[in-house]
Amino acid sequence: MKKISVAALALLMSVCPLVSMGGNLPEEEWHDGKYSMFIHFGLYSVLGGVWDGKPVTQGYSEQIQSFAGIFSDWYALTADELDPTAFDADSIVALAERAGMKSIVFTSKHHDGFCMFGTETTDFNSVDATPCGRDFVRELSQACAKAGMRFGLYFSIIDWHYPYAYPISSHNADFVTPQHHELNKAQVTELLTKYGPISELWFDMGSQTPGQSRELYTLVHSLQPDCMVSGRIGNDFYDFSVMGDNRYPDGALQAPWQTAASMFDETWSYRSWQERGSVSVKAMEKLRSLIRVVSHGGNYLLNIGPDGTGAVVPFERDVLLTIGKWLDENGSAIYGTEASPFREDFEWGAVTRKDNVLNLIFSGKRPADGEVVLRMPGYSAVSVQDNAVYRQEGDYLTVCVPEYCEDEIPIVSIVFDRRIEPLSEGAMECAEGSILSGRNAVKDYSYSCFDYYSNYRSTVAYSWEIMPGRKFGRNKDVKSVRIVHTSSENGRKIRLSVNGETREFELKGSLAVNPDRSDYSVEGAYMQLYRASSFDTPDTVAAVTGFEGWSLMPQSGEISVKSHPFGNCRMVLDVVSDKERELVLDVVSGNGMELYVNGKLCAKHLNPYRSGRNCEKVVVRLVKGNNQILLRSYNRFENVLYAGLSVSPEQGLCADVIELPAAIRAGVPAEIRIEAADTPSEHTDGRLHNIGIVL
Repeated sequence: MKKISVAALALLMSVCPLVSMGGNLPEEEWHDGKYSMFIHFGLYSVLGGVWDGKPVTQGYSEQIQSFAGIFSDWYALTADELDPTAFDADSIVALAERAGMKSIVFTSKHHDGFCMFGTETTDFNSVDATPCGRDFVRELSQACAKAGMRFGLYFSIIDWHYPYAYPISSHNADFVTPQHHELNKAQVTELLTKYGPISELWFDMGSQTPGQSRELYTLVHSLQPDCMVSGRIGNDFYDFSVMGDNRYPDGALQAPWQTAASMFDETWSYRSWQERGSVSVKAMEKLRSLIRVVSHGGNYLLNIGPDGTGAVVPFERDVLLTIGKWLDENGSAIYGTEASPFREDFEWGAVTRKDNVLNLIFSGKRPADGEVVLRMPGYSAVSVQDNAVYRQEGDYLTVCVPEYCEDEIPIVSIVFDRRIEPLSEGAMECAEGSILSGRNAVKDYSYSCFDYYSNYRSTVAYSWEIMPGRKFGRNKDVKSVRIVHTSSENGRKIRLSVNGETREFELKGSLAVNPDRSDYSVEGAYMQLYRASSFDTPDTVAAVTGFEGWSLMPQSGEISVKSHPFGNCRMVLDVVSDKERELVLDVVSGNGMELYVNGKLCAKHLNPYRSGRNCEKVVVRLVKGNNQILLRSYNRFENVLYAGLSVSPEQGLCADVIELPAAIRAGVPAEIRIEAADTPSEHTDGRLHNIGIVL
């Protein structure tokens, strides 16, 4: 095949108008599908997790080149052995259909750089470098088209074979050189112009600059406007977010999202020596994961890894068919549904909703008394499927749970008198002078992502449902409120909504709020340098009870030290307060920060891309007595780590009087919401933790 250079292809792209393929998957259809097949198949499948006659036990088997330390030219010789006579695209699509899956996502190129399609950019591909000479992307795209199955592609942003890419690292989140970026654009262009409609492009790994992420995202939509782009493209340019491998969020997100899961956490591609265990046990494990994801509003992408001959492993086939059998009977509780209307999770299982139907999915522990009680204010049950027994008394609905075995997951579907919306916990009683803050707010979450490691559940808005008391506002309409914040928020742009009416304003801190003069004392200040890759950590942590291996914090409360990627710092202040009070801290951090007070997260965000030292003020709430304040300064990118934690000399707060977009009246419920109006993306954390609304 005649080759053309990446630069020449880029020039061709710049002078030739590209016609949109059209007819692809809109967001709603993608969201409604819920369940898809992931396929990891490539050169690594031939090796099956074995190199030089020995199992490679470290890392995923699709990354065997890295974990076994294989020279690139030796690894490339594996292409001579890729002749997968058992790979049958039609039968794989038929399996996905029988399994109840609504789309397929195939690895067009993994980290090893081997393209499973014919490309003009390199001869390191399945058409030119193998005895079979096959274009597997084309075969699967055609099979999906025949079956009416949506077809998506995985594409690795890093490339271990390309000479102008960074070399193999231990973490696969390397930066992307300009030449490598052009290669990626050229290959993505081929994939989106040669293979028909692509439902999603599942980018993976690498640390792109915001400009590179934006350019690649824009390229995809210029070629196929309906193609959904995954969050691992980086820097919050995405159509759907992707959790970490085999990870699940604690609740619903305000963005489309997906969990990608492998049959075994240890690997995604075929591993010849994998201990597989029981089909029924694995099927129930993955089915419960599917239910958990869907009940939180997400989609589930379950992987298979065909062997070196291209055959689907019988164990994985049987797991999929077992799940498919359950979906044949119960799919109406999965497909096209929305997240549970309840904010809490239940030990007995999960909940989904669709229009006026509530689905109770008993995937957990059966209640000892055999009953489930749900609070459904304003809703009246009309009927229950299969004559299940229920009773409704006021706002509460009691459902008798059917008898079932451990290997069964029954469903009770309840029809109500109207469409079911997310349920509130009831209006909060408010008096004049009440303060609305993050501590009593309902939080809206999205998912923010620099790269695979620097990602987390971001807080994008606070909302409150309030019921003003009769003497609220001295029986007059309240037309303005006071916004309280630190000096760090001066210049911030905020949107405030009342009952759906919105206005935007800038915080200027024109008023001063006197500081609390109560006594407190710092009894200890400690720090510890440590290494950890992921920014996605829990909302609660255990208190630090011993400081062996820690050092005393410098008197200034701040450090700047030479570091490597993933070199982080913890800092702890032990503070004793004579009463419950607010305290303003000065916080210094690197690529991101987390701040915990008495084990509970009170502030967390990534900092602007490669911004170095970041300083801010954070208001924390202390209890009477002993308090522990824990800071984590996160470093992903930099050679210098910055961290600092100290009590700010500026304990006073700022305030602005803001005219409301709609008046609040005594005795009339009101919904109030604030969100940032100055973030670079709707998924970026709003940093609203210091802001309070005084009614």
